[in-house]
Formats: sequence, structure tokens, C-alpha cells
Amino acid sequence: MRTTALAVLLAALAAATLAEPALAMDSRFRGNDEPGILAGAPQAPPVQQAPPVQQPPAAQQPPAAPPPAVQQPPTAQQPAAEVPTGGRVEILQQILVKVNGEIITKTELEDRQVSALRQRAQQMSDEELKKAIAAITPDILVDAVDELLLLQRGKELGYKVTDEQFKRVLDNIRKENKLESDEQFNAALKQEGITIEQLRKNLEKQMVINQVQQVEVAGKVGISESEAQAYYDEHKNEFTTPAALSLRELLVAVKTDGKTINVAADDAAKAKAEGLLARARAGESFAALVAEASDAPSKANGGLVGPLSASELDPGVLKLIEGLKPGGVSEVFRSSGGYALLQLESQTPPAVKSFEAAREDIAQKVYESKRNAEFGRYLAKLRSQAIIEWKNEEMHKLWLARTAAAAISPKAPGL
Repeated sequence: MRTTALAVLLAALAAATLAEPALAMDSRFRGNDEPGILAGAPQAPPVQQAPPVQQPPAAQQPPAAPPPAVQQPPTAQQPAAEVPTGGRVEILQQILVKVNGEIITKTELEDRQVSALRQRAQQMSDEELKKAIAAITPDILVDAVDELLLLQRGKELGYKVTDEQFKRVLDNIRKENKLESDEQFNAALKQEGITIEQLRKNLEKQMVINQVQQVEVAGKVGISESEAQAYYDEHKNEFTTPAALSLRELLVAVKTDGKTINVAADDAAKAKAEGLLARARAGESFAALVAEASDAPSKANGGLVGPLSASELDPGVLKLIEGLKPGGVSEVFRSSGGYALLQLESQTPPAVKSFEAAREDIAQKVYESKRNAEFGRYLAKLRSQAIIEWKNEEMHKLWLARTAAAAISPKAPGL
């Protein structure tokens, strides 16, 4: 997909909102002398506390106009209502679901579908398009409902974005992405078919949802030393650097017309390779022999190949160098291009990172697991307390199936 200036800006917005100070709280939700409850939002040192929460669902990114190549995706077919109004017919939006009185329409679903398809950046046949839509729609429905629930919760808590916060975030983004003039910034907006008002609306959504996640979920997830140690003990392979080795290769090519085998040329190449082997074992520099006689592409750098892990090498090659010490040279062997020999340049054993060295990685892994589980429970609670009225049974069934699967393996949207 072509990366536009605004695409870079929007990606940066997602990260910037996490670093932005706590959102302002509506004065109706706190006393005159009481500081905002977000002023000291919990931070996360390694292991004992949780790292910063990740960006919110992809579904919350500002929608962009679809490219001409993407067909408008079909959704459940349901006739729109027609209301006579003094001689004209007005087409109403088809409502798919009401969430605590707020609606999600068929048009909103289609916009999200198009946005998701654009990210795939590929042409699709009608059949492929139908399959792609069927695959993404359940997640889109869940994300759309959850987004509303999180925004409603943010409103209950009094979170809002001030003009000063919005300006500060935009100024930082414009500076970091070299959109220095208003003309450049407006051109980026125009290129994506979005207005500054739409950008602010999407930014406000994202910041409020991030704040709800941080305070209601992430700030309550802790990691104990015993949990971190247990994870390390059970997953040491994740903190192990595999054994690695570097080789030098020397190839004596056998000239052929590609159709027949020239026995004389084959014998000559084998004899030359064996002579080179004798010289190497007698103490001559293997790199010098490569420079003199090798026909392999690696000749330019002294025949050096690697470092490589054992899993990257052919079992036959591993057997050839088995038992060699650094500087040792293998027997001559037949390859697809001729006769070759290998020198073991260097070898390092597997290395296990210590618990202390791996502490930050462990904290992140354990935190993400616990946060995802906690966020799944949090969303399930919001759903159970909400009044969700489905107006389209087909979409309802898709949503039910996806939320049931999420309950088995909870995961924060977009992760």
C-alpha cells in the first residue's frame, strides 16, 4: 500500500496519545478542590508493575476513502425504511444494533469493512471479496460495539480532550512528520479525504478509550517477582540464543553444457579440489586458496558464509563439519555446482540470557498476557451491563459467535 503523509501522521497519533498527559475531567465529576483522578495514572516499572498499554483497536483509526479498485462490500441485506415527507421519500439509515441507546448503522459497518480491506492492499475477485468480508465482519462488529461501550464508560468517568491537549498533540505530530506548514498539513488531510473536524473526533475517541484502558484495566494489572521467575523458568527457550557458526567455502566448478556429463572435466575438478584440501591442511591460508581458486559467489569476501544457526544448514553439511574445530577443513564433497570443501571459521555455543538480563522482556510478556485476560473480562462485564438491542439477526449471530470465542481466549482488540 502507498504510504501517505497522513497515514504516517495517523500512525504517530496512536502512539502520541499514550504519551499525552491524563485527559481533563469534567468538573461535574469531581469536587472543586479534588485533583483529577487521572493526574497520577499508574506507570509501569519492569516486573513489579505493568508496562504502558498498547494502542487501541484498529477499528478506531480514522476511516479513509476507499480506492476505486475496492468494491463496496455487501453486508446483510435488509430493506431500508422509506418515510413519506410531504411528497418526497426519505431513506433512513439501517440500524444494525443499539448499544445503551446509541446506534451502529449498516453504513458505519460498511465503512469499517472498506477500511479493513484497504489495509490488505490487494486486488480481489468477487468471490475472494465475499470470503474476505465474511472473515473480517465478526471482528469488526465486536470492535464497533466495544468501542461504543468504552466511549460511554469514558463519558461516565468524565474524560474529555481539551483544546490545549488537541493542539499540543497535533503540533508534536506535525513536527515529527515534517508537516511544518499549514499547506502541507492540509494537503495531507485532503489526500486522505478527511477534515480537521473528523481528525479531532477520531483523536478524541482514541485518547478517551486509551485512558479508560489505562485506568480501568492496565493500571490494575501487576506482575510479581514470583510470576516473572515462573515464566522465565518455563520459557527459557525464548531467552536462549541458539548456537551459531561461520564457514568458509571453496568451490571448484565442473564445466558442463547442462545436458551431458563430461567425465574428464569432472575428474579434473575433483583432483583440483583434493589438491587444494591438501594445501589447506598443510597450513596454507584457506582465504588465500579461496581467492586463488574458488568459483563460488562468496569468493569476493574470502568464501565467508554466516554466522548461521544449525537449523539453517543442510543435514549433509552438518555431518561434514561434525567434529571440526575452528580452522578445521572438511573432506571434499560433490555439490550441485562441482566439488567443494568447507572450513569451520568460528563456532559459538547456545547462550541463555540470565533472569536479570531478561527482566524487561519477561515483564512485557507476562504483562501482556495478564492485561489481555483482564481486558477481556472488563469488556465482558461492560457487555453484560449494557442494553444491546440487535435489529439484524444475522449480524447478531456473528457477534455472539465472536464474543463467545473471545471469552475462551480473551484478547484486547487490535492485538
